[in-house]
Formats: sequence, structure tokens, C-alpha cells
Amino acid sequence: MGRALVLNATYEPLCVVPVRRAVILVLKEKAEVLQHRDEELHSERMSLPVPSVIRLVHFVRVPFRARAPLSRRSVFVRDGHRCQYCGATAENIDHVIPRSRGGEHVWENVVASCRPCNAAKEDRLLSETHLALRRPPFAPKETSSPRKPVSTPQQLTAATLVAALARPFWARLRARVVCEVGFGGICGVEWC
Repeated sequence: MGRALVLNATYEPLCVVPVRRAVILVLKEKAEVLQHRDEELHSERMSLPVPSVIRLVHFVRVPFRARAPLSRRSVFVRDGHRCQYCGATAENIDHVIPRSRGGEHVWENVVASCRPCNAAKEDRLLSETHLALRRPPFAPKETSSPRKPVSTPQQLTAATLVAALARPFWARLRARVVCEVGFGGICGVEWC
């Protein structure tokens, strides 16, 4: 059916949910429709426009994280889906200092790598192989400037939504993780 953007009560983008979830939030009066598609959903007694953007009625506090969570997906995004040893398409993650040799599972020790480079490195340090990192691994930083909420629904235009969704990846990833886990009950069953 599609997806809908969920905005906080302050018009701050929170996450993207399936249309079914958006309709449930609207029907339970926990959200209001700001933008809708030309399509409609019909039941026996009512019809409802398919929402594309909804705004929560009550403000939901989103917890702030100083560091982005470390996951396979986020390592690939940080490294541009490229092997950090040869530049080929990455398929695996590799610990620069192997965990068997005391390396930790932290941002500064994990890189994306292709299968041949990962197999060549095996359980060894970089100094013991012919491989070299193209750039040192780093922990991504959160956005330094706070996001400005939209003050009125009239200011909510397509350009505003595009600008909100064009935030740096790590800020969007934080919002998506918060949304999927269900903090504040945005998308979790507990809230409904």
C-alpha cells in the first residue's frame, strides 16, 4: 500500500511507517493527516484518504544518543559499501585488530571489506599482511546543529519535507532505530 512520514507534534520528522500503521494512528486520534494521496481507503461505513504525512497529536520525546549505534548496515553506509582495503564492493565487515587478538567491536576497529581481502587478512594484524587501509575507521558524529521544527502546517511543503529527510544519515538512522524499537511508543504496540 505504501508508506507515510510521521512527524512529531512540533513537525519534526520521526520515522516512516506503513500506511496501515498511519491509518490506525489517525483512527485512534493519536495523529492527524497533514498530506494525503489521491487514493482512499473504504470500509462499510466510512472512507478515509490514504495519508502520506501525519503529525502526532502529543509530543514524543526522542532520546538523544551521542554516538550512532554500531551495526553491519551502518558500517557499510559509513564506508560507502566499499572495501577499505582495495575499494571493491564490500560484502563483509572486518576487525582491523582481530577480536582473537584483543580487538574490540567498536567503530574505530571495524571496516567494510570484500571477501578476498577478508580471507587474505584472516586472523592477522595489518602489519602481518600486504593489506593497508585506505582511510582509518572512525565513529560517525551526530549532527552539530539542532533541527528547526516547522512552526505551522502551512509551512509544511514538499521542499520542507525533502530538507527534513536530507538530514545527515546518522541523524536519520537514529530516528529510524528509535522508531523501530518503539521508544516513546511511536511505532510500538505499547502506544496504541
